[in-house]
Amino acid sequence: MATQEKGPKIRYEELNPRLWPAIVTLFGENGACGGCWCQWWRVERGGRLWEQTKGEPARRRMNRLVTSGRALGILAFDGQTPVGWCSFGSRRDFPRLETVKAYRRDDIADVWCVNCFFIARGHRGRGIARGLLRAALKAMRRRRVKTVEAYPVTASRDGKRLAPAFAWTGPLGIFEELGFREIQRLAPTKPLVRLDLEKR
Repeated sequence: MATQEKGPKIRYEELNPRLWPAIVTLFGENGACGGCWCQWWRVERGGRLWEQTKGEPARRRMNRLVTSGRALGILAFDGQTPVGWCSFGSRRDFPRLETVKAYRRDDIADVWCVNCFFIARGHRGRGIARGLLRAALKAMRRRRVKTVEAYPVTASRDGKRLAPAFAWTGPLGIFEELGFREIQRLAPTKPLVRLDLEKR
């Protein structure tokens, strides 16, 4: 399902198997960032396992997830060109979250999350991440999701704005605008925010 969110050109479309070529085009040779292919949160731990996963193995994993319909996300298009990506899904699909102390919770059974954004260079600063988030929330409402959480970035410890490469979980402001509330901050720059979709 495609929606129009920002101006006459940008449209947002929920991922489906036929959009795999758009993922390849958007992520490019770098696999989005550092060969990740949106697998960072899907790998149980970092270290050696991540070194063995990133790059071509991560691309193959993402291809299997997309073509089997198991990866959930939203793609943004400027005309026919893919320019943005947002990943969402059940928190249990992203086991690496449990390795980050700041994000650990006991009440995750039915919680979903938004955990990754990638905006093509040259299209940043145009509100595309905000549009992706809105489209992801609509997709989760269609699935009758009750609670969604996210792990946005804040300013650095010295108050400076983070570079886009470090803002891939999304800026705090776009979540606050859509009603997310901070429920936990166990590290200065790692808030955990949630939204009750049943009340929106």
